[in-house]
Amino acid sequence: MAEGVLEQSYLEYFYYYPFQNGFLTFTLGFLFSLTVYHFLLYFQQKDTLYLYYSGYTFFIILSQLIHIPDGFLFQLLYPIEIVVNYPMVYTEAYYILYFVFAFKFLNVKEQFPKWHNTCFKILYVVIGFCVLKLVIYMFTGDYFYLDFGYLIFTVLMSILGIITYIPFFKMRSPVKYYLIIGSMILFVFSVISLVIYEGLEGAGMSIEAAYSILYTGYILENVLFSLGLGHKQKLILDERNRSQERLITQFKENEELRLKVQTQLEENVKAMEIKAEAERLKGLKTQYDKQLAELKLLALRSQMNPHFIFNSLNSIKRYIIDNDKEKAVYYMNKFAKLIRRILASTMEKESSLADELETMELYVNIENLRFNQEIAFSIQVDTEISPNGLKIPSLLLQPFLENAIWHGLSPKKNDMQLQIAIHKPSDSQIQIEIKDNGIGLLKSRKIKERKVHKNDSVGISLSRERLEHFSKKYSRKGTIKITDLYELQSNSSGTQVVITLPIKLKGIKKTP
Repeated sequence: MAEGVLEQSYLEYFYYYPFQNGFLTFTLGFLFSLTVYHFLLYFQQKDTLYLYYSGYTFFIILSQLIHIPDGFLFQLLYPIEIVVNYPMVYTEAYYILYFVFAFKFLNVKEQFPKWHNTCFKILYVVIGFCVLKLVIYMFTGDYFYLDFGYLIFTVLMSILGIITYIPFFKMRSPVKYYLIIGSMILFVFSVISLVIYEGLEGAGMSIEAAYSILYTGYILENVLFSLGLGHKQKLILDERNRSQERLITQFKENEELRLKVQTQLEENVKAMEIKAEAERLKGLKTQYDKQLAELKLLALRSQMNPHFIFNSLNSIKRYIIDNDKEKAVYYMNKFAKLIRRILASTMEKESSLADELETMELYVNIENLRFNQEIAFSIQVDTEISPNGLKIPSLLLQPFLENAIWHGLSPKKNDMQLQIAIHKPSDSQIQIEIKDNGIGLLKSRKIKERKVHKNDSVGISLSRERLEHFSKKYSRKGTIKITDLYELQSNSSGTQVVITLPIKLKGIKKTP
């Protein structure tokens, strides 16, 4: 019997006197550990979510320091007693930080941007009200402004809390339950502690028991918040790993596709050589020219060599390393689309002007990755031209764009411009103008002459031959003219390529 009474007295002592029995010190120590830990995580992860949470727990600690009766913290804070004399101000601060943390934790801005903006406008009004009443108190010294202002603040935050929780239940994130349950626990414990506080104070008894309930709510809530932060970090890491695995898988598939394409091209080249030789012996010169032109078309397409593929993938890999998965996936999709178009073009000698322009835009975008998007690229087509109704040799423009980028623009380092303009000088012709503001032909040749290893590209000469073969179906011949802009105007720099193509009249819209 005596043992039961003694045990009951211990429980009552723990429950009724948290300021004296160390429960308050334990709670503050627990919150301080969370504050320091998540503050350090902010510097490691560079995520402001941890900074908001550490600020939330820190201001909870400040709001309860006034209840420390003695001990190390009491002696430490006694000389600066003013720090602990504003518990209501600290309470307002941690309520505000709680809302900022909650919205960041659940990514409300991404899923419900309008709701996020509306709630934060209300929150800014509340913050302004808190600052105003604090300033008034500092000038007047009347504690009534803090006390009455805290009551208004409580009402405003309660209304904002009800409004805020509506989208929380609509979230698709599994971590929302940590926040919702943790907040509900603290709310319930706060209400219970307030009821006990009012009851004990009215009965003339010690009101410390109410704080025991509140501190228990603090501990349970922040245990759930900490678990939620850990769960959220795990979800982020899992998503990052899945993205990397997808990119690695895509890279392997592209590598296999590249090897397959190369093998197929080599087989096609050998087959075409044998066939061309056989027809040469039979004296079918016309057929020989056709097959030779197709062979050179394959050789031109092989200019999209492994170096371009690997350089492009390395540029995309940089976004993966920088953890910019959206850009990495965006440019990987562009790269995959370009490869598919190149493979599709190997089955056709000609493609529509619309498809050719789209393929060239993809190519320049991929090349532009290595220049940090410094190249300003544009395409202009006269309104009377229908790109879908015109046929041109596949990948005809690629060698000229490649030369413009690597020999004209890359030495400049800045203010790099590349333009494609398409005009109709007559009903039976169109002109494709490729112009850059690079260093020009003369300077490019001088740089090339100084190099020890000179790699002569055959892309442009093959393009001339292919254009000549393409023109045999028309009454007019196609031409390619390359001009250094310095020759046209001494204060200009860059290169202009004008490709004149014969067309059929049905490819042109009739002007009204």
